Amino acid sequence: MQQDVFAALADPTRRQLVSWLAVRPATATELAKRLPISRQAVAKHLDVLGEARLIARQRSGREVRYSLEAERLAAASAWLATVSARWESRLQRLKRHVEEGERHA
Repeated sequence: MQQDVFAALADPTRRQLVSWLAVRPATATELAKRLPISRQAVAKHLDVLGEARLIARQRSGREVRYSLEAERLAAASAWLATVSARWESRLQRLKRHVEEGERHA
């Protein structure tokens, strides 16, 4: 479920696009002006983000505006928080175990 989201966000250019789209919707041309890559490269990155359902496309005549789909990002964030909490719990148990061992040594 989340692997497509994480795969899409693995690329730094796509993470930057998500950051910008979190502020306001934009066209591929507007986004390309902010990056040192072509509009076609930006469009490919947007396709990957769209396939992961992290962004939405809205057509108005010839113009296509992209906006962030926060729900998918929120779901990935919630999953990460769950995994993080589990690891934190495990680390705390390990810490207690080590500290108890040191006291008994």
